[in-house]
Amino acid sequence: MNVFITGGCGFIGSHLAERLLARGDRVLVLDDLSTGRIDNIAHLIGMPRFDYRIGSALDLPLVTELVDRCDVTVHLAAAVGVRLIVERPVHTIETNVRATETVLAAAAKKQKLVVVASTSEVYGKSTQIPFREDQDLQLGPTSHSRWAYACSKALDEWLALAYAAEKDVPVIVVRFFNTVGPRQTGRYGMVLPNFAQQALANAPITVYGSGEQARCFGHVNDAVEALLRLIEKKEALREVFNIGSTEEISILGLAERVREAAGSTSEIRRIPYSEAYAAGFEDMMRRVPDVSKLERVTGFRPRTPLSQIIADVVTDQRSRMEGGSAGDWRLPASARSA
Repeated sequence: MNVFITGGCGFIGSHLAERLLARGDRVLVLDDLSTGRIDNIAHLIGMPRFDYRIGSALDLPLVTELVDRCDVTVHLAAAVGVRLIVERPVHTIETNVRATETVLAAAAKKQKLVVVASTSEVYGKSTQIPFREDQDLQLGPTSHSRWAYACSKALDEWLALAYAAEKDVPVIVVRFFNTVGPRQTGRYGMVLPNFAQQALANAPITVYGSGEQARCFGHVNDAVEALLRLIEKKEALREVFNIGSTEEISILGLAERVREAAGSTSEIRRIPYSEAYAAGFEDMMRRVPDVSKLERVTGFRPRTPLSQIIADVVTDQRSRMEGGSAGDWRLPASARSA
């Protein structure tokens, strides 16, 4: 199988590329390196069946050429991270919506399969736990840039399903829930690598808000496995799937477990949202996926325990710090709850 990955130098994209090559597929990666890193695919460059382009998913002629060369496109390119979303809402909206439209328009020419990456953020302020793919979405007011990302990704989903209905493009939509693991950077507010960096430096671990807000963290290897299984299933076409762990933990509890795993003496410091974000910032208290649909269609559900996930992230961050590969390592001023 020939697979085209937009955002392929990113965290999830690089793991997906690695896994595809290992099983014998051909992989073509596109990334503009705005949030992705060439280091993430450095070990793949020069391998048979792997190619990459530095460029934008907004470039229709380029994207059309690359989509045409492959059997399936996995569209991961997007503006990511709470910090980036809050500080650059125009960039967030334009990047997410226009890039998805570009990929779908290219795929429509020859009805090529597209997997569109979405996010648990689309559930917004819903308190209907666990989140099911067919439930109503509940976003905050347009006056709060916090919801720009969620809105843009929801529009991506509607756009994908509209292309499926009107232009017969085979599409699959996946909603990732806090996917974490090796290679993830804390640069854009990703909470687990930030906590690990702070703990390993014996610096204060900064928890924003009360710390009682809870999340489910899924291993990137499980996310990749889910993607690969969905691509093979005709039943997945024109459907939306949650991908994530169902093991829930509070952000304060996560900070404590990271500190323990790192053997750290860090204090845990709670800081009000008002000191981190613009006035009126809102967060969700819980975000738990229902993954029964994923399991029903693919026979798979993410099961990597949080203890293993934390250990993998701490090991990865320790390696970065000790190896000085710090295009990635810099002690962040804060760690936000994603």
